Amino acid sequence: MAALSVLAAVLLTVWVGPASSPALAQIRTGAQLQFLHGMATFACATFMNIGGRSARHAPAQFLVGSALVAGSFYAEAAGWSSGLAAARFTGAVVLAGGWLTLAWSSKDIDRNV
Repeated sequence: MAALSVLAAVLLTVWVGPASSPALAQIRTGAQLQFLHGMATFACATFMNIGGRSARHAPAQFLVGSALVAGSFYAEAAGWSSGLAAARFTGAVVLAGGWLTLAWSSKDIDRNV
């Protein structure tokens, strides 16, 4: 996931060009969001190892949500504008669901470890 965000950022930077700073800011934002939620996916494994079994549902939400949100930033940087608000909103809702799932799974963590 992190490699995909770096690859997308590099390709779009080459395609958009260095003179377009608003587009580069959108690429940076998309890459940061994608990287953050990729790391949160790894955190889910830690939650599962210490007893939070319901954390197994969060990685799918993080991956789908970050693809929608970051993808909308990448598409906007590339000059596409059709349907991006809906994709970004849907992705944000899915990401919020992932964070809520991860928080909910903390109730099952083994306190004796």
